[in-house]
Amino acid sequence: MENSGKFEILGFFAGLLTTFSFIPQIISIWRMAPEPVEDISLLTYVIFNIGIAGWLIYGIKIKKIPVIVWNAVALFLTASIIGYKIIYG
Repeated sequence: MENSGKFEILGFFAGLLTTFSFIPQIISIWRMAPEPVEDISLLTYVIFNIGIAGWLIYGIKIKKIPVIVWNAVALFLTASIIGYKIIYG
């Protein structure tokens, strides 16, 4: 396997870990439903979501599947946190 293939696998694995690190936060938020989530910073997640969108656009531009896939999934997950925060404050 050439080096770029190894780095592609590393990219998938790293993306999996960083993206799914949001799952415990989402589960915690869902368990609190419909209670308010004061401990969640809306501004933090909005800024982070903008950054993820930038990475997604970058991934599309450079045509790197791990960057595209994991940033698309992360964008969905963090957007769900933002949605919950907006709805339930």
